[in-house]
Amino acid sequence: MTHGKAPTTPRSTLVVTAHAGDFVWRAGGAIALAASRDEKVTIACLTFGERGESAKAWREGRKLAEIKAIRRDEAERAAAVLGAEVCFFDAGDYPLLATPELTDRLVEVYRATQPDVVLTHPAEDPYNGDHPAAHRMALDARVLAQAIGYPGPGEIIGAPPVFFFEPHQPEMSGFKPEVLLDITEVWDTKRQAMECLGAQQHLWDYYTDLAVRRGVQLRRNAGPNLGLAHRTKAEAYMRPYPQIAKELG
Repeated sequence: MTHGKAPTTPRSTLVVTAHAGDFVWRAGGAIALAASRDEKVTIACLTFGERGESAKAWREGRKLAEIKAIRRDEAERAAAVLGAEVCFFDAGDYPLLATPELTDRLVEVYRATQPDVVLTHPAEDPYNGDHPAAHRMALDARVLAQAIGYPGPGEIIGAPPVFFFEPHQPEMSGFKPEVLLDITEVWDTKRQAMECLGAQQHLWDYYTDLAVRRGVQLRRNAGPNLGLAHRTKAEAYMRPYPQIAKELG
């Protein structure tokens, strides 16, 4: 009598972002790649970006509740294009304040999703304090979710590697592209998700150009033998924790 292999649990990625658009601009390629491999991707969106990242809607005379609804719809459509689920905390932006209550809610998300990989903001951003606030809560919640004595529902998590996605002004934020991710095969998907974000249409070309520049860096660092496409697209990431390996390469 033979027994089939037990079904494996799909890999899980958790993305913690301050605003509704952040996960698309900075990590849309990584999300689409994971989803294309039938991995589960969950986006914890702490705010809608209704005050600080919705200037177009404010100039059109929209009210706060309407702007939140617009940004929620945009983010839901973008997440669907990328193949991810998004949950909204509606914590309020400009400023987003790091609080024990928000961190505790994030712990619940960590334990519910059991992530194999975590994507979030880097520690520095002199132009937008909401991003460092999201960063701090994302890292604190990761540690707390590992602690068996920390109260709350769900099983404790392991120690998923964390990747910081690229901020809007990397030179001013201490960002160095330590990891270059080839997103060429899902670039059209990322661009389609970007175009869901009508409130920030001015960023569509900016992040297209950035993907091209990071693609050039990826090709240069990969060398000529991998046969990479001339128009390779890439995203850049940093790592706060050591990479675990049995060999270098």
